[in-house]
Amino acid sequence: MKLDHVVYFTNKEPLKIVVEQQVSGRHAVVGGRHEQWGTYNALLYTKNAYIEWLSVEKMEIAQQVDHPLTKLLLHDLEQGDGWGTICLSVDDIEKFNGEVENKGFRTSGVLDAERRTANGQLRKWKMLFVDQSVSNELPYPFFIEWEETEETRLEKLRKDGTLNLGNEQLEVTECVFSVDDPLSATAEWAILLSQKVGNADDIALPNVVLKFVEHDGGKNRLMDVVIGQTD
Repeated sequence: MKLDHVVYFTNKEPLKIVVEQQVSGRHAVVGGRHEQWGTYNALLYTKNAYIEWLSVEKMEIAQQVDHPLTKLLLHDLEQGDGWGTICLSVDDIEKFNGEVENKGFRTSGVLDAERRTANGQLRKWKMLFVDQSVSNELPYPFFIEWEETEETRLEKLRKDGTLNLGNEQLEVTECVFSVDDPLSATAEWAILLSQKVGNADDIALPNVVLKFVEHDGGKNRLMDVVIGQTD
């Protein structure tokens, strides 16, 4: 299990995000459309994960679909742009679903998903959500298993220019969550993810540290994503 990507909810169109990132010296691209959810995105890849800016393209579709991430997007955008949640990749999502359910969590079951890229290609994956009402409480991470191997997927991204040398000199090092009770949140996520708790309300995955800090009010959410330069 490792970090696959982090999600930032925004009212901006993907192309505007791409331009803003280019101005700041980072290479982002228009990702494509989730036609069945009424959403679209912009993407910025790093060496170990990627950033997804997710926004609504067709509100009439987004408001009707029964999809956990789309529901969370609509809820959070009522309060403006901001970090939403994270996605973790697993090797066998059907097996992982069984393990999560055996711990007492209810899930969405494994869902098929796809995105139409800007150049018309269809990318497919499987995803899994832990059942949870959309609210100001901290959303659990969701999970993904790509149709292709990581090596194949990354090679395609390099070939089409999505992942360049500049991207591969960046890496996501920390995801910081602002919560009411860091100790409780860390323990609950550790159970869900079958991970050990660190010494400072954090969980170390193979490619990122998940850190929980106390806030002074507001909703419990991903607060910051730390991106550093690789050696």
